[in-house]
Amino acid sequence: MSTNRDRAHRQTARATVLRAIATRERRSHLSAPRVPTVGIDIGGTKVMAGVVDADGTVLERVRTETPDKSKSPKVVEDTIAELVLDLSDRHDVHAVGIGAAGWVDADRSRVLFAPHLAWRNEPLRDALAARLVVPIMVDNDANTAAWGEWRFGAGRGADHLVMITLGTGIGGAILEGGRVKRGAYGVAGEFGHMQVVPGGHRCPCGNRGCWEQYSSGNALVREARELAVADSPVAHHLLDRVGGRTRDITGPLITELARSGDAMCVELLEDMGRWLGVGIANLAAALDPARFVVGGGVSEADELLIGPAREAFRRHLTGRGYRPEAEIVRARLGTDAGMVGAADLARLVARRFRRANRRRAERAHRTTFELRLPPRSREAGP
Repeated sequence: MSTNRDRAHRQTARATVLRAIATRERRSHLSAPRVPTVGIDIGGTKVMAGVVDADGTVLERVRTETPDKSKSPKVVEDTIAELVLDLSDRHDVHAVGIGAAGWVDADRSRVLFAPHLAWRNEPLRDALAARLVVPIMVDNDANTAAWGEWRFGAGRGADHLVMITLGTGIGGAILEGGRVKRGAYGVAGEFGHMQVVPGGHRCPCGNRGCWEQYSSGNALVREARELAVADSPVAHHLLDRVGGRTRDITGPLITELARSGDAMCVELLEDMGRWLGVGIANLAAALDPARFVVGGGVSEADELLIGPAREAFRRHLTGRGYRPEAEIVRARLGTDAGMVGAADLARLVARRFRRANRRRAERAHRTTFELRLPPRSREAGP
C-alpha cells in the first residue's frame, strides 16, 4: 500500500515539474549567458544525462542502463524523460540535447536506425518535445562528442577536425569551420563501416572486412578470447585473472593488464593501433583535416594505442614526406564528450527558439497596435 502511495507521490511531483517547465516564461531561454542545459548520451549499454553549464562544466550527472533493443521505443523515451525530470528537480533546465548511437536524419528530428535500440525511423525529437515542453536537439552521438571536444577539449583551435570514437564499434564525425558536416541525408561519418579487408571478418552491418572489425572494443575482446580459447601460452596470465572464464574478458581488463606490462595485451593494443592508423591515413587522403581526435572507451589505453596508430598513419599516408601531417590526439573529455557536446548544441537550439519567439511576439505586438489605431490613422500615408 505504501509503495502505491510513494509511486503516486512521485508521479504528482513529476507532473508538477512538467507544469513548471510548461509555464516557464520563454525569456528564460538563454536570457542569461550561463543558463544550464541537459545533455544525454545514449549508448549500447548506458544512458547518461548531465546538467552542463556554458563553459562545458558538468554540474551533475545521472545514469541508467540502456533499455534492451527488444523494448518498444516508448520505453526508451520514458527512460530519457525520467532522467530529465530527475535533474529538473534540482536544476532549471532550459533545453535538452540528445546524442544517440544511430543514424539521425538531416533535420535532426528522426532516428533512422539504431543498432542497439528499437528505433526505426523514430520521431524522437517531437515525441520528447511534447512530453518535456522545452527545446529538444537530437544528433548522432559521435557528432555530439566531436562538438564537445571542439568546443571544450582536444579539438579547440582546429578549423578542420575529424573525430573517431572507439567503443563497441567505431563512430566518427567531421567538423569544418565550426560546423558539423552531416551529409545530404544526415548520416555522414560512419567510418567504422569502410571496408579495409575485402572478404574479412563479418560485420553486424551485413558486410565483411569493415574497419571496426579490426580496431574497436569488440575486435580487441574477440582477439583476446580467441587466444584464450586456443589455450595459447601467451594468454595464461589473462585466463588466470578471469578464473578461466573467457566470457569475463573485457576491454578495460586488457588495457589494465597492458599497463602492468602483460606482453600479450600490449601486443593486442599495438595490433589494434596499427589498424587504427591505417584507417586514419585513408581518412586523411579523403578529408585532409588538421587534427584527428580519438575518443571513446577504448581510447583509455592512451599511448599504448595512439602511439602505434601514429606510426602506422605515417607509414600509410598518401604523399608521405611531401605533405603536412595531421595531428592525432586523444580526446580530453573522456566519456563525457557526447553528453557535453549534446548539451552545448541544445543551447544553440534554445537560442534560436528564443529568438523566434521574440520575433513572433514583436509581430503580434505590432499587429495589436495597428488594430488599436483609429481608422483614419491607419489609412493615412507617411
